[in-house]
Amino acid sequence: MKDPKHAPRAANPVDVHVGTRLRLRRQILKMSQEKLGDKLGVTFQQVQKYERGSNRVGASRLWKISQVLDVPINFFFDGLSDSYKAGQFAEDDQMPIVYDFINSTDGVSLAKAVSQIRSKAVRRQLLELARAMAKASEGDEEE
Repeated sequence: MKDPKHAPRAANPVDVHVGTRLRLRRQILKMSQEKLGDKLGVTFQQVQKYERGSNRVGASRLWKISQVLDVPINFFFDGLSDSYKAGQFAEDDQMPIVYDFINSTDGVSLAKAVSQIRSKAVRRQLLELARAMAKASEGDEEE
């Protein structure tokens, strides 16, 4: 039997969410993990652990990260919902899909491009276009 004190723990979904948002903002700013680590006084490996959610970000460190990345603290919690109860996602929860997409190169590029659109109406039209395209492609084979 394994010693429970030394069993690896699964990353907490809230820590993963915060890490995903951290990574997204860092990549939007085109900042390397090494540069962020230097500004925070930690190694790039530590930044990697924060981004994966395998290491929890303390309050004072999160405050410093928000200053370095020029976002309010609540940025890291945007999109968080009650679906994180006991670390489980609801059956219809799309968060795992969102994490996979945001962690992809295309996801970061799209987020950056959309964030540069100043008009709320244009962003809304882009969203409706994406929804229409997704609906039209249902059942199509992936290229």
